[in-house]
Amino acid sequence: MAMKIGEKPFFDRVDDALENDFMRNAMASAQDRLRDKKLDATERDDEIGDWEEWRSAGEEIRRHTLENLDYYLDQLSENFAAKGGHVYFAKTAEDANRYIQEVARKKDAKHVTKSKSMVTEEIGLNEALEDVGCHVHETDLAEYILQVDDTDRPSHIVVPSLHKNKEQIRDTFKSKAGYTGTEEPSELTAFARSQLRDVFLEADIGITGCNFAVAESGSISLATNEGNANMVTSYPDTQITVMGMERLVPTWDELDVLINLLSRSAVGQKITTYVTNLTPGVEEDCVDAPKEFHLVILDAGRSNALGTEFQSALHCIRCAACVNVCPVYRQIGGHAYGSIYQGPIGAVLSPILGGYEEYGELPYASSLCAACTEACPVKIPLHEQLIRHRENYVAEQGKPKAGEKLSMKAFGIGASTPSLFQIAVKGAPTFLKPFVKDGSISNGPGPMKPWTAIREFPAPGKDNFRSWFKEHKRGRK
Repeated sequence: MAMKIGEKPFFDRVDDALENDFMRNAMASAQDRLRDKKLDATERDDEIGDWEEWRSAGEEIRRHTLENLDYYLDQLSENFAAKGGHVYFAKTAEDANRYIQEVARKKDAKHVTKSKSMVTEEIGLNEALEDVGCHVHETDLAEYILQVDDTDRPSHIVVPSLHKNKEQIRDTFKSKAGYTGTEEPSELTAFARSQLRDVFLEADIGITGCNFAVAESGSISLATNEGNANMVTSYPDTQITVMGMERLVPTWDELDVLINLLSRSAVGQKITTYVTNLTPGVEEDCVDAPKEFHLVILDAGRSNALGTEFQSALHCIRCAACVNVCPVYRQIGGHAYGSIYQGPIGAVLSPILGGYEEYGELPYASSLCAACTEACPVKIPLHEQLIRHRENYVAEQGKPKAGEKLSMKAFGIGASTPSLFQIAVKGAPTFLKPFVKDGSISNGPGPMKPWTAIREFPAPGKDNFRSWFKEHKRGRK
């Protein structure tokens, strides 16, 4: 599955990430920077008013849209088609890829330009187009860097190449693209721009994702900062947009609210540099718009969440605000999740789209501190959904080891039987004594192993709370 990153088991990926000090420092620095910019553009910005009211409005818009999804999808597709556009509903990633391959074949397309799009990463569109002889060119700077570096995978929903520094990018450009300049970002950017200029002019097809579709007019809205999406949608005669089926709003009024929430939450801007709105049906003599416009509306597992406790996960507007406050993402980065959707929303969304067998362990990559829920601009209860995923994984899909099941059963009996609990409390200092060194345990037995592998566990004292309390009541302590 294209959504998947790497083949290693989850905890092996985590171990790899914990040994990568550069990546961890980069993630921590980026998190602090992005979170601070978000706060400046939201809670600290007096011009926008009460940020909580904006969040409530966003939550209401997304809830209403998802509760009436069939109506608004029908309205969107009818309006898009009425203006001459082509609409295709794709049940699976394979369906979407087959449709787009067929369009490319009919156009005898050789060169395809793309703007940044997580949903096309999700379905593996680049590989599908290469299979039919197309050369796919990523034009977003971060995606271009990843493509040059042997098609590296994104580590952040909004900033895909976050795990690379400017020296690494310089070296990649030198070894794989003929770059001869320094590590200065302005030089690196100018080089990428020079490489892409002719690509834009030669493209046969332009492909974008979709931040939001507007049902009332059959339009597509893109929020970007680099201008490349405008080039992708202006030069080729054929335009294809791929959207997750939940990424729409009823009218332009709701789009206004969500663009504000997205820009401020994602990159701390009052509004992104470009907000590009595309609608089929341009005049015949128009020279800077596609003559043929295709809209691919993708399910690919999203309907699994409809009508369930996870429906609100589809409210996500892909701002990554939850990622930018997550203490687990801060330590392990994006690739350790093994999915192109990382952080708390990735840990919720990936099992919905890809199933528990592949992504069932991701909900455990959370401290359940609820910082993600507090940061979400549309109020998705992410930490609660992570708990529900854990329950479902264990109860329905999970395969706990026999030893783990036996241990948990024994713990349940011991914890619910006062006499056994007292024996355990009194016996703990004696049982753990061989593992105690300088007042703490750094290599505990059994279930203590994962904890003590990364932090000290205080050695249990001879006095416990009950004995202390008895003495306290007697006035001795």
